[in-house]
Amino acid sequence: MPAVEAVRSQAPSWRGGFGRLWTAAVVSRFGDALRIAALPLLAASLTDKPLLVALVTASGYLPWILFGLVGGAVADRVDQRRAMWVVDLVRGLLLAAFAVAVAQGAATIGLLIVLAFALTTLQTLFDNAATALLPALVDAGGLGSANARLQTGQQVAGAFLATPLVPVLLALGAAMPYAADAATYLLAAALIASLPVSASRAGARGGLHGTLRADIAEGLRVLWRDRTLRGLCVATTLCNIGIGGLIATLVLLVTGRLGGSETAYALCLSAYGVGSVVGGFCASRVERRLGRIRSVFLAGSVQIVPLLVIGTAHSVRAVAASFVVFGFMGMVWNVNQVTLMQQRAPVAMLGRISAAFRTLSLGGAPLGALLGGALAAAWGLNTPALFAAALFVLAVAALLPALKSAATCP
Repeated sequence: MPAVEAVRSQAPSWRGGFGRLWTAAVVSRFGDALRIAALPLLAASLTDKPLLVALVTASGYLPWILFGLVGGAVADRVDQRRAMWVVDLVRGLLLAAFAVAVAQGAATIGLLIVLAFALTTLQTLFDNAATALLPALVDAGGLGSANARLQTGQQVAGAFLATPLVPVLLALGAAMPYAADAATYLLAAALIASLPVSASRAGARGGLHGTLRADIAEGLRVLWRDRTLRGLCVATTLCNIGIGGLIATLVLLVTGRLGGSETAYALCLSAYGVGSVVGGFCASRVERRLGRIRSVFLAGSVQIVPLLVIGTAHSVRAVAASFVVFGFMGMVWNVNQVTLMQQRAPVAMLGRISAAFRTLSLGGAPLGALLGGALAAAWGLNTPALFAAALFVLAVAALLPALKSAATCP
């Protein structure tokens, strides 16, 4: 496996298709944030049964567990550019139809569950295809910076532009957030369809003629045999279990143990968003100084400290400040982890390896949520944060073989 640490970082060119892919990703995230914020409110207005409301959220995770690996295998077989714009077109039409149903008062809780499940099922193909297509649009040296710009732009669009707009759109009509989301999907589909045909051909992974099961198994074998990718995957899964437990119980920690208000809870979430955006701007600089795997190792190590503070703090301000640091280092981790995966994975297996990462990561989050709830009930509301810190210690330990490998690279 070639040493990817030696690849010199540079800014990606906005030409050649990256600018259009970035715009499509940011526009889609803006629309998704509108829908994600509005959907629980709509669900709560349709039923007073907590289980049914929770099922709407759960339906947004379940397809990754069921179909995530399949979506990666399909992404390696098809023309990725075409798959992406077709998926966005279908999602746009589904959202438009749903917006009409909401406007006419025909929405039901069952329809919300089906919609959430269908959108995420389509997303398993789209996200894996997008991860595999990006290296065809950006030079190797610009891949890290491209990932940083993509993730930062999406964070800004979702957390700071879309979420505050939701009450305004709801004041205009209950269907408006979904109509806006439909429009963003259709615009993104048009942008992706306009990408250069050369990128489309580079992204197509023809030549896979076995069964999907065989393709998935082959991708998992390659992932496990690569020391760096295996360490990253194990570490990311452990971190997401911890984060799932922390986020699931955070509102109880802030409003219960710390005696804060709902505004204080929102402040903590906003602090995380601010840290993530700043981390996105700084991720490439950190990588240039340390290298990619060392940047991930540093990020995971530093994140242990704010988790310990969150688990022992007695003020909302301390928790909010900790979330700034946690978000900053989380973005440094995410950018470099994705870039390492894109650089080290065989070109023909990018979709499957990306799917393995996402499936394990997103599967870890609901598991962590359940564990966090049980720990909080048994030993106190601060326990999930301390549990997350312990998992981050294990995650950093899982990265040690990859770190040693990077130290021996010329």
